[in-house]
Amino acid sequence: MCTVCGCDGDGATVEAHGHHHHHQHHGDIHFGHGPAGTEVPGMSQERLIEIETSILSKNDRYAAANRERLNALGALALNLVSSPGSGKTTLLCRTIEMLEGQPLAVIEGDQQTSADADRIRATGAPAVQVNTGKGCHLDGHMVGHAMDHLSLAPGALLFIENVGNLVCPAAFDLGEDAKVAILSVTEGEDKPLKYPDMFTASRIALLNKTDLAPYCDIDLDTFETNLRRVNPEIEILRVSAKTGEGMDDWVAWLRAAAAAKSARQAAE
Repeated sequence: MCTVCGCDGDGATVEAHGHHHHHQHHGDIHFGHGPAGTEVPGMSQERLIEIETSILSKNDRYAAANRERLNALGALALNLVSSPGSGKTTLLCRTIEMLEGQPLAVIEGDQQTSADADRIRATGAPAVQVNTGKGCHLDGHMVGHAMDHLSLAPGALLFIENVGNLVCPAAFDLGEDAKVAILSVTEGEDKPLKYPDMFTASRIALLNKTDLAPYCDIDLDTFETNLRRVNPEIEILRVSAKTGEGMDDWVAWLRAAAAAKSARQAAE
């Protein structure tokens, strides 16, 4: 079980039997209104907060060490977050091909298999697969361990493809410079409202698979409105890894962010 988010490690929410349930109109039940933001059977809100604080502070120490290593190299690290099936790996493969000549590496997170890392390696990019087993997200320690297996060049880009999950990865700093939320248009315009923590934590959102929008009864403007409702500062790009729409803008964003990071490090 992930004590931070209250899920059982497979992304399913743990059913709570405590006495903090909040019933509102229509008989809806809300388990997230306590101070801990979740409920776990047999645990008080105070104990949950204590456990969460301990887990996250330990993670933050690992993340800080990762950040120090990346900063020393002037390397830009991006934490790619999304639900399963958003097209992260296809988008990443296309991105790598377009970034020809740019030193980069990938840390690939999944519960099982090395299928995605194999796809990344087929582009010629170095990739390390991290299998989390029942774990529902990557953490700072896993990423630091994976970095030990990568020879990152100065000024490199490090893409961290997180486990497909719109809940748990929001809470865990990996030492990255930015979280990049990838949303498939097929997921529906309400995703940012249903999973606000993830989109609040992300600097940029990529609306992917725009080529499918006409077939999905989707309003991309509503998608953007909902993203800005939870995060008024978020940058949004509409892309299609399949047709290439918007990919030049995404690659330009990456190059600008990488140049800014290198410049900051050179100035220190």
